[in-house]
Amino acid sequence: MNETNAGGVRQRSVEIVVPVHNEAHVLGDSIGRLHAYLEASFPFPFRITVADNASTDATWQAATGLTARLPHVHAVHLEAKGRDRALKYVWSRSEADVVAYMDVDLSTGLDGFLPLVAPLLSGHSDLAIGSRLHPQAAVVRGPKREFISRSYNLLLKLGLAARFSDAQCGFKAVRTEVFRALAPHIEDNTWFFDTELLVLAERNRLRIHEVPVDWVDDPDSRVDIVATAVDDLRGMGRMQRRILIGRTRVALPPRAGTTHMTAATHGAASVEPGPGGGGDRAGAERTSAAAGAERMSPAAGAERTSPLAGAERTSPAAGAERMSPAAGAAAPPARAKAA
Repeated sequence: MNETNAGGVRQRSVEIVVPVHNEAHVLGDSIGRLHAYLEASFPFPFRITVADNASTDATWQAATGLTARLPHVHAVHLEAKGRDRALKYVWSRSEADVVAYMDVDLSTGLDGFLPLVAPLLSGHSDLAIGSRLHPQAAVVRGPKREFISRSYNLLLKLGLAARFSDAQCGFKAVRTEVFRALAPHIEDNTWFFDTELLVLAERNRLRIHEVPVDWVDDPDSRVDIVATAVDDLRGMGRMQRRILIGRTRVALPPRAGTTHMTAATHGAASVEPGPGGGGDRAGAERTSAAAGAERMSPAAGAERTSPLAGAERTSPAAGAERMSPAAGAAAPPARAKAA
């Protein structure tokens, strides 16, 4: 996935994770749309990883079918349920420079994806979030969800002094090396994961870039609003205690200083960000909107590299990746040798 251009400059790459649980009925259409959009308009090497977490329907079969049909699609299967556990697992193992995720329903308009990741690829910012509460966002959803979202983010501002506007929009990205530094300090594997990641980032003076999104509510959403709200309130209490006893400081890598970002197409120029390091992390500044991992198919049997994504295909006999609930973000398994 890490390629060089004609001038020998390495191009930055992005891995997009789509976590799924029992989504066989929509997976093919959504991943097909995402893949077609990125192939047509995204100017950097990319990988789409479908992270199936403990599905009991035909989601895994649909995912492996997509890997055989689409060159930049990969799939992993986790035995434990949990969107955020799946994100932590795949992001921690990614070889891309930037890792991102989006919900399988593609509620967020894809035209916001390049503005989301561009400041991270350049090295200017550390995390990026889509915001449905930004003044320039265009959002279609019911009054109940609107009220809950605004109330939750207000509680974050009052209780945790959060400055980001939308903690739970399913459209986020982070520099991979930054996530690896933060991951051991993220305790939640459920819906509070996003908030905990962002609060830790702000407490460590990382730059959080916000993008106003076009967003249409999915009427088929199966999120349990009450259970999610209870988990979030518990998470807020836990984060308040950590802040009070000073357990939010993290040793972080320096921001990229001289590495070039080069687009693959569209004649985009190289971008050389300013000097990084700890002294460059002045405030949790929001910047303007400028700008798979392993695939285990049932019968692949050999490691193959696609021309752009450079992904391996691992058969069950070679060790299909399975994750237990306690696996966390452990070191990546050894790759299977090509047949």
